[in-house]
Amino acid sequence: MADVRAAGAEPLVLDVEHAAPADLEQAMAGRDVVVWSAGAGGGDPERTYAVDRGAAIASRDAAWSAGVRCYVTVSYLGAGPHHGVPEDRDFFPYAEAKAAADEHLRGAALDWTILGPGPSRRTNRPASWRWTRGTAARACPVSLRGDVARMIAAAVDSGAAIGRQVEFVAGETPIERVSNR
Repeated sequence: MADVRAAGAEPLVLDVEHAAPADLEQAMAGRDVVVWSAGAGGGDPERTYAVDRGAAIASRDAAWSAGVRCYVTVSYLGAGPHHGVPEDRDFFPYAEAKAAADEHLRGAALDWTILGPGPSRRTNRPASWRWTRGTAARACPVSLRGDVARMIAAAVDSGAAIGRQVEFVAGETPIERVSNR
């Protein structure tokens, strides 16, 4: 949390799986931006649905109620209703939860951005600070902590990705050039 404070932000720790809507709203009150990157961590489908779908959807509603208009969520490359993950795969609950939560955000009256880093096995390797639009053919892993964090900051700072799902992988374009093209 010291890193978050050093970057000029105030961290907030909240059990989003069990938080009441009023708790979420109170946590978001007075904020300029909500960045949602919470996740259940896999393993338990019930918990995955509770956090990656239920709490995510509740957070969007709470952001609106709290007066926050800018909302960025971290999803994954390929997320959506046609994700193609077979029902018998461990990843299926996560894919379904993200599809539902992302779709809810698309319908929200917020300045939203959905970031889809890929591939699904993101890494903690050193950040490259560079990106390219993600596709299955371009499955270069991104640095989870470095490049994804920089992409979040660039999306918020530029506002260029509002109303867009930006799927990305490691590439050659400086992250600060995130756009809605």
